[in-house]
Amino acid sequence: MVSQITRGIKISVVTSFEGTYFKNFKLHFAFSYHITIENHSKDSVQLMSRHWDIFDSLNEKEVVTGEGVIGKKPVLKPGESHVYSSGCLLSSPIGAMKGHFNMINFTTTRNFRVIVPTFRLSAPFALN
Repeated sequence: MVSQITRGIKISVVTSFEGTYFKNFKLHFAFSYHITIENHSKDSVQLMSRHWDIFDSLNEKEVVTGEGVIGKKPVLKPGESHVYSSGCLLSSPIGAMKGHFNMINFTTTRNFRVIVPTFRLSAPFALN
């Protein structure tokens, strides 16, 4: 697990290798990641959008942006948390992801960025 706190918002990430399969005549490596967002600040916040940099050892970096996370824009009051799971496909058994969530603080009405630390995506058989 990796975790990081930005402006009182703690992000924790746990990853899993889900297996391999063929898609469009090509072997893919499937990974899941489970993210916990905890509000340790004194203000209510809302996650508005996400940005991901996806690194695959056999491909160029892929950038993914979008509204919310898995179709939701969770509001977190102080002490609350939001957990969700998602996944990605890589062309190789080794990669990584990092990114950020764009959030709004309801007290100050200011937007701010919460860092998602780099997390590794690696198939167990690919590690020495």
